[in-house]
Amino acid sequence: MSAPTTDDPTGTHGPNGTPAYRLPTSVRPHAYRLVLTPDLPAATFAGDIEIDVTVEESTPTITLNAAELEITFAELNDGNPDGGYALAPTAIDLDPDEERATLTFSEPLVPGPATLHLAFTGILNDKLHGFYRSTFTDEAGVDHTIATTQMESTDARRAFPCWDEPELKATFEITLVVDEALAAYSNGSVVEESPEPDGKRRVRFAPTMVMSTYLVAFIVGPLEATDPVDVNGVPLRIVHPPGKGVLTPFALAVGAHALNFFTDYFGIPYPADKLDLVAIPDFAFGAMENLGCVTFRESVLLVDPAQAARVELERVADVICHEVAHMWFGDLVTMKWWNGIWLNEAFATFMEVLAVDAFRPEWQRWVSFGVEREAAMAVDGLHATRPVEFPVGRPEEAQGMFDVLTYQKGGSVLRMLEQFVGPDVFREGINDYLTTHRHGNTETSDLWDALERSSGRAVRTIMDTWINQGGYPLVRVGDDGSLAQTPFSYRGDPGGAIGSGWQVPVLARWLDGDSEDPLPVLLEGPTGRTDGDGGAGPCVVNAGGSGYFRVAYPTAAVERLAGRLADLEPLERYNLVSDTWAAALAGQALLPDVLRLARALVDSAEGDPSVWSVVLGTLGLFDRVVPDLDRPVLAQAIRALLGPLARDLGWDPRDDDGERTPSLRASVLRTLGTIGDDPDIQAEAARRFAAAGSSALHPDTESAVLDIVAGTGGVSEYEAFLSHYRSPVTPQEENRYLYALASFTDLGLASRTFDLAMSEVRTQNAPFVLQSLVANRVTGPTAWHRITEDWDAVVAKFPSNILPRMLEGVRGLCAPPELAAQVTDFVEAHPLPAGGKTVEQILERLAVNVAFGERESRGLAATLAEALGLPPR
Repeated sequence: MSAPTTDDPTGTHGPNGTPAYRLPTSVRPHAYRLVLTPDLPAATFAGDIEIDVTVEESTPTITLNAAELEITFAELNDGNPDGGYALAPTAIDLDPDEERATLTFSEPLVPGPATLHLAFTGILNDKLHGFYRSTFTDEAGVDHTIATTQMESTDARRAFPCWDEPELKATFEITLVVDEALAAYSNGSVVEESPEPDGKRRVRFAPTMVMSTYLVAFIVGPLEATDPVDVNGVPLRIVHPPGKGVLTPFALAVGAHALNFFTDYFGIPYPADKLDLVAIPDFAFGAMENLGCVTFRESVLLVDPAQAARVELERVADVICHEVAHMWFGDLVTMKWWNGIWLNEAFATFMEVLAVDAFRPEWQRWVSFGVEREAAMAVDGLHATRPVEFPVGRPEEAQGMFDVLTYQKGGSVLRMLEQFVGPDVFREGINDYLTTHRHGNTETSDLWDALERSSGRAVRTIMDTWINQGGYPLVRVGDDGSLAQTPFSYRGDPGGAIGSGWQVPVLARWLDGDSEDPLPVLLEGPTGRTDGDGGAGPCVVNAGGSGYFRVAYPTAAVERLAGRLADLEPLERYNLVSDTWAAALAGQALLPDVLRLARALVDSAEGDPSVWSVVLGTLGLFDRVVPDLDRPVLAQAIRALLGPLARDLGWDPRDDDGERTPSLRASVLRTLGTIGDDPDIQAEAARRFAAAGSSALHPDTESAVLDIVAGTGGVSEYEAFLSHYRSPVTPQEENRYLYALASFTDLGLASRTFDLAMSEVRTQNAPFVLQSLVANRVTGPTAWHRITEDWDAVVAKFPSNILPRMLEGVRGLCAPPELAAQVTDFVEAHPLPAGGKTVEQILERLAVNVAFGERESRGLAATLAEALGLPPR
């Protein structure tokens, strides 16, 4: 496929040949001077803006973006304070559908520099986009309101009139007129504060570097900031609601690490004059990379390490490093159009893992990233997948890029390339790319060009096969060392958007070989070989585990590798199990093959939670499809498989625990106490929860305890959960108890949780609560029926970009098949306003699960009994 084009897919163009969804090029902005006066109690704001522009060609109109704004004054002048022309438009036309304002003048404008002066008003909306309001309740029970922003992708136009396209970069000088008692933050440092009438003050911020409109940020509210930490001359602060300063030291440590790490890695100074990391109570995404003023959900910024699970700390570190990486890759160098957003997010995903791995090597972040990569491969093996990069016409089409294929697949193929060409060569190419295009806009091909210069390899040819088509290959390994690639598909034959003919960077190693370095092989065609100097012992294809492809070994090779699990690296073991399970789910391998590997993990004392996560996920699907009469056999099998591991791990931390052992402990206990129906585990969880008032639950196992208790709990336990949710000590505790409310199996309690999601729960979280209710095996069908009854209210209430995530829970409604058919029919008849491709993928995954159940459910109990050596019933 050729590089994406900017041609209008509808074939309609503007008068100067520009695609109709793009702004005319006759006038271009260079500098914005924006003054905003928000009225928080009234949920409105007033603005005044001067935009320095260049009239590129004679034109009678100026068209720019504006949405949900009323322009009350407009004038174009030559910017000469000593006198010059000042032209008022004869008409101001607002187009709400196209989100544009067109100013028409009596005569064509003369080419050259000019200044556009506009006054306008707008609303502080509650949809978590543009300039919106967020609320919180302080420790005294007093409610407060914040005015904050989320501009990406195209919502800066809701905050001020602008040329809201990423290529139209400019500088931004922001001034906020706020109540004296409120704090104000923006992209630059404060350069001047002065009093205003009526108890207000004017806060002017330093101009930014040239940047895109989607990176502008301004925040007003009763917030506090930590004292700045100097990081090689860059002041770093955490901005937070009052009373939460005790939750900031970890974020400061991670932020300082990220600034130092990326400055060194990129070889380019940090591009802004300060860095504020701002915790926002209501936030649709995880975080947003506004230059110098990054906004976050509270739960991924504010954390107490003493009260957080290790995975929660890892999540905070991930998000901070991801956003700080964007200051260079995305902010300093930006895509030309929204088809390139994948590279911003994929590269930040790659860099977040690299930086966190350096921050805490003992977390083995590249191993746990294998689980994230698998989530992308689970989607990418569907006919409804898509290329990582695809042509984007209207900006809203880019919303479909904010998914696992952009973040996790994109990050994975970059990691694959980095490991194939070598980390130092890859880094040299990245420095070349950023240096060459500093302050500019790029296409994906610009990065490949830089990496070709550093590596001497045909990077563009290789990467085009991964980026411009969907899917990935299954690499079959022959007994003679031969390799053959075919497209992998969960539906059997490839189809839909699944491509073919990948250039596969393969790394191979032999377990008894003399060389510690894997052999690089570029599989350029349908077949190839792993030999060369060769080696002794079993051969590991996808050595190191960084390749974005699946491997199918001959049965004898699998058996040899299963007997040498201790000689494999953790990610190699993960891939061996996950590739085998994927083949079984697709009907291309037998379930006993998966179960034999699970037994081998037990026999080899496997202690990596990522490796075990494949097995636990497999057991979760078994729980959805097994006939009710055979459910006791499944529970018995789970106890037989996991019981010895749980007894070895215990409930409490031990001195000899590895850094990732707590994650494995929680996962194993949760599985045993829920679908394993282990009475001893259930009793101990209940005991620990009952004693939590005097002996706090350990944060690493608290979520597991709550899920186990909810599975058999009643009203008293529910009320206790609800009380903790409403009065949390940390944002992480709030989330644990909120989502645990969806784990209760009592239908009446599930109904209460549904009502809670539609009323009290923040709109950033409520769709995920509904997702969890639907994913609950017992309450799921009833919760889904409730969603269908309240569909219009649900769609109207929640941000449109989160609604597809709510539907992810239906993937588990795969039995009976009639239920899955009803779900599919309803969803197809009620399209969401955004995320259509994601919904299509969810429904196909549901169909894959249905097919698995129809193929395996009847014989599942017998298969489990035979493979795990269970006694006869």
